[in-house]
Amino acid sequence: MDRHKLLLVDDEPQNLQLLRQILKDEYDLLFARGAADALRLALEQRPELILLDVMMPGIDGYELCRRLKADQRCKPIPVIFVTALSDEDDEAQGLALGAVDYIAKPLRPALVRMRVRTQLQLSDQRRACQREVHSSHRELLATRLRSLQLLGQAAEHKDHAGSQHVLRLSHYSALLAECYGWSAEACSLMLNAAPLHDLGKIGIPDSVLLKPGKLDAEEWALMQRHTSLGAELIGELAADSALFEMARLIALSHHERWDGGGYPQGLAGAAIPVEGRMVAIADVFDALTSTRPYKPAWPQEKAADYLKTQAGGQFDPELIELFLGHLEQIWAIRERWSD
Repeated sequence: MDRHKLLLVDDEPQNLQLLRQILKDEYDLLFARGAADALRLALEQRPELILLDVMMPGIDGYELCRRLKADQRCKPIPVIFVTALSDEDDEAQGLALGAVDYIAKPLRPALVRMRVRTQLQLSDQRRACQREVHSSHRELLATRLRSLQLLGQAAEHKDHAGSQHVLRLSHYSALLAECYGWSAEACSLMLNAAPLHDLGKIGIPDSVLLKPGKLDAEEWALMQRHTSLGAELIGELAADSALFEMARLIALSHHERWDGGGYPQGLAGAAIPVEGRMVAIADVFDALTSTRPYKPAWPQEKAADYLKTQAGGQFDPELIELFLGHLEQIWAIRERWSD
């Protein structure tokens, strides 16, 4: 069984030696005689518990604890203060800074071992609970994503857009968002929101949606309504949900054009929500590289050349540059979820 790793911090060598004698038989030990070494070892070695002296020259134990807890990489590591200070206010200060326990000197070996063992058991239990919560959360997110993808696929199925179109488009869009500098959380929202981009097609008559020939003016106006209809369908859920607000914006704006010639609002440039600009590129690229009843699939190079010609016209030129700069990853998505 793996032994727990402890970091012992004290400026006095004899104190470290005493702690070593008390704990060496049960734990792997790291030693630091000052704050700089302690911070370095905490980051490099990730001990499972830190025993920390309070009264040290320069940066004392309280300040070191404050710095450890301010760093997200070290924050989960439990800290036990080991000190000659025994006033209740001193103990309260240490606990307020995030320490889990306070052991007074002179040290009693049995007490030290008991306190260390207790805190390690509690820490192990917390990590086990967190793993279970994270696992359940991942399952919930996966279920939500699949539900949204199925809903998006139901809308796409009406015009035979391809069984995996929604999957590819959502992953293209999430990758583009990541390249644009979005946070992991925002990219996850994009992955979940993008499948609903054409939800409004559910409300478009098949006589229009599946017409083999060119749409007349009245039919084209009806087809364009799928953007605003999708936004309306999602809108009731958007008030209290960042996910559905993003989905609403995408549904409404993914047919706008950078030059202002799109629909339904005729927005131009940065006035178009960036979510819609991203999905517009992903949607067209996937349509070009997929087989449709009216055309064969274009090769990657031909589709990329088309996107280049439309930068600054149909599409945001900055986003086109990012998208084309990651074609290898884009094509890997295409291959993974091919029809």
